Amino acid sequence: MSPVSPELMQAIRQQYRLPWDGIHGVSHWARVRETGLRLATKTEASAAVVELFAAFHDACRLNEGRDPAHGRRGAELAARLRGTLFTLPDADFARLQEACILHTAGLLDGDATVQTCWDADRLDLPRVGIAVDPARLCTAAAREPAILAWASRRSLAGC
Repeated sequence: MSPVSPELMQAIRQQYRLPWDGIHGVSHWARVRETGLRLATKTEASAAVVELFAAFHDACRLNEGRDPAHGRRGAELAARLRGTLFTLPDADFARLQEACILHTAGLLDGDATVQTCWDADRLDLPRVGIAVDPARLCTAAAREPAILAWASRRSLAGC
């Protein structure tokens, strides 16, 4: 069962300030989720963390451009909703926090779950006109040509 319930999504949506269908909105989150879960089958990442990352990493953006603190705000939102709208063991919650806070820092090293989250987000860059650079991906799974091509097609199509 997914840790991202309809009630959790409603709580995220209620505080979301940008267009729901914008470049950092729900369609992006859905692609990050699907890509992350696909990668997780190869990286052995926590599926629950990947799904929650997809929902929280851009949930507290103030704009569609430069917003360096949005990941931290997303992590803070997750902390406020944890225990009421979702549960996660402490070690996995720490991974979720790290993944959200640092997802725009360009880092490559980290726990396999954190790396999988970052790669899932980076593989959706074509939607904003940025080609994915395999050298900036963390995992071998994300650098596979078939995954790169699949993710790029989905990102460009917006589905």
